[in-house]
Amino acid sequence: MTTILRLDCSPSGEASFSRKLGDEAMTLLLARHPSATAVTRNLADNPPSPVTVGFTQHMRTHQTAELAAAVPALAESEALIAELEASDVLVLATPMHNFTVPAVLKLWLDQIVRFGRTFQSTPDGKIGLLADRPCYICIASGSLFSGEAARQPDHLTPYLTAILSCIGLRDLTYFQAEAAGRDPEAVMARTLAEIRNKSVFK
Repeated sequence: MTTILRLDCSPSGEASFSRKLGDEAMTLLLARHPSATAVTRNLADNPPSPVTVGFTQHMRTHQTAELAAAVPALAESEALIAELEASDVLVLATPMHNFTVPAVLKLWLDQIVRFGRTFQSTPDGKIGLLADRPCYICIASGSLFSGEAARQPDHLTPYLTAILSCIGLRDLTYFQAEAAGRDPEAVMARTLAEIRNKSVFK
């Protein structure tokens, strides 16, 4: 059975543009996989905890799920990793905040990107330990951040590409509602159409 994990990162609630994109992706995925299980985690409403001294002290000696289960400082990290491991598809709906990811998404990443558990360091660089899976990343921003007309830097998509690849997730598809604050109806219509036209959803 397919399990779809959805993460919502916007503090704007039902008015969120990124949430609307995530809704569309979920609708299409569930239409294609009607028996799928959908798991939703709203990071904006329930942000993960910042990593602690205990986290950093124990992560190098408790690298398996079994060892980590006995360490309170790693319990939240282990639960979030297990949730991701159990998913076959990831839908990530996020705004761009100050050129990059929102703080709540960074907290989630800090909990799941864990040495020895989701990535390993080697002389040739970091190697991801999680199995790859399709990841649909729905982004909304108030300004243009790609192409020749961009008016702000993009530290979000390169960062997500690098950090998700670090743990083994490389099958990434981005949907970007840029300048949604200027002409929201047109921008959303265009981006929603792009999602609907993606061959994987047909």
